[in-house]
Amino acid sequence: MKPILVFQTDFTYKEGAVSSMYGVVKSVDRELEIMDGTHELPQYDTWSASYRLYQSLPFWPEGTIYVSVVDPGVGTSRRACVAKTKDGHFVVSPDNGSLTHVKRFIGIEAVREIDESVNRLRGKGTEEVAIFHGRDLFGYTAARLAGGIIDFAGVGSEYPVEEIVEHPILEPVVGPGRAEGIFEINDPNFGNLWTNIPLRSFNSAGFEYGDMIRAVITHEGKTVFDEKVLFHKSFGFVEKGQPMIYNNELMKAAMAVTQGSFCEKYGLSYGPEWKVTFTKD
Repeated sequence: MKPILVFQTDFTYKEGAVSSMYGVVKSVDRELEIMDGTHELPQYDTWSASYRLYQSLPFWPEGTIYVSVVDPGVGTSRRACVAKTKDGHFVVSPDNGSLTHVKRFIGIEAVREIDESVNRLRGKGTEEVAIFHGRDLFGYTAARLAGGIIDFAGVGSEYPVEEIVEHPILEPVVGPGRAEGIFEINDPNFGNLWTNIPLRSFNSAGFEYGDMIRAVITHEGKTVFDEKVLFHKSFGFVEKGQPMIYNNELMKAAMAVTQGSFCEKYGLSYGPEWKVTFTKD
């Protein structure tokens, strides 16, 4: 079976960019299956692109080709690449930080720079276009790879995995009765915030389901939230409108308001400046 193509971008559906990419894929091979990851990534946010790859890529079949296009440096000297993961997936992406989480938590076996002299869309009057590599380079290369027109070596020259551009990833600090971390991403539809503290580390600090835990959130050193909240495995254990700590889908400690938005209710967001400390006092 031919590999599935999965696309994630910051393009939205408000104009024809996504449709154009899919048209290129079908022009290369009409049998190729295209699926959407998301087209609602925050604009220019390569951290979110990286995190959403890490969130979803492991659940796709081996051989899946994931096209990730958040590309504020499009048309510049930043590398366009295809990375082969250690579990047998391919990621077609600008090398601009978007591979950070895949490299750290899944593993990248090899990476190749896309050779534009071979793997670029031609004959559509797009030769001088420098601002739409999602269509002219990434989508086209992914389709050629999925359709068997090229193999991985046919993408272009290999370069060291160590040269992949990465965002810094902050590590939590955990000890008896205490866990400190950051909110590293949000759940935008529901307004939840996900920490960088793995559940196993949270448990090792002595926190268990049913505990009332003090959560102190600071933003640039200023305290913006300080309450005791329930830690439990799902939202139904807390009354509607109340905050809680829970175990999210990636096995990390997270915070929510049951049937409400934690972000909106308390004016919170995510990033390295949003720190959270959990204690038993």
